[in-house]
Amino acid sequence: MQKTTLRKRLLRILLIIGIVYVAACLLAYLFQRRLVYYPDRHVSARPSDFGMDYEDLRLRTADGYSIAAWFLPARKGRNVILFCHGNGGNISHRLTFAQILHDQGYSILLFDYRGYGESEGVPSEEGTYADAMAAWDYLTQRKGFSSSEIVIQGRSLGGAVAANLASQVKPSALILESTFTSLPDIASDICPVAPVRMLLEYSYDTNKLLPGISVPLLILHSRDDELIPFRHGQSLFATAHEPKTFVEISGDHNQGYLISGRKYLDALKAFLASTENQP
Repeated sequence: MQKTTLRKRLLRILLIIGIVYVAACLLAYLFQRRLVYYPDRHVSARPSDFGMDYEDLRLRTADGYSIAAWFLPARKGRNVILFCHGNGGNISHRLTFAQILHDQGYSILLFDYRGYGESEGVPSEEGTYADAMAAWDYLTQRKGFSSSEIVIQGRSLGGAVAANLASQVKPSALILESTFTSLPDIASDICPVAPVRMLLEYSYDTNKLLPGISVPLLILHSRDDELIPFRHGQSLFATAHEPKTFVEISGDHNQGYLISGRKYLDALKAFLASTENQP
């Protein structure tokens, strides 16, 4: 009698655990956009606050959205950096980084994905790809840069966006910083017990794209990255074609470029210098 009662209690506990598990998976599926994108509508600063001249832009995407962007011109004769930011905040939170590049004499184009900052719409994977293409079209069609003068750089989720763009156009070079192999891979790292590969509507498969990209590549990643494990950067590097360079930086996911200091800047300068005036 006691064994029967104990068995019923165990079954009841397992049933409750199962219901909670299924409910959690269902909630994750329904609200996954909020788990992937963390847009901030408030633009907290402008390039002029950092002493940089800029053009305040509204770019039109192929599917009809207006996205906000800033073009920061620098001295002629150097490449322009098209920067794809990560999944949080907006371009106003990238001005410290932009100033580092600008001080080295590079022009920079910062753009916000749809739903971020002053851009229209709601973020989506295909939407971020279209937004990046609109930024590329602005540089090539409106500003007159040749593809050999444009370096595409992406940080975190922006690395996947940058890789997608580089797979469709032929930039001077590609820089991936603190980037994951794919969104399902990183989701599985975070929650290995959930069937995330079945539930995720988003892919951002950087690893799949790299074999089709044949431009100079720089990968920067920190062993201290608490969000994107170091092995993701190593895997991307192993997948990519030559010429490629891997630089191990230090610091956490969001502040690695600052914490690494001179090592980060020297690696970036050396790589960018090697891309200048390439045919």
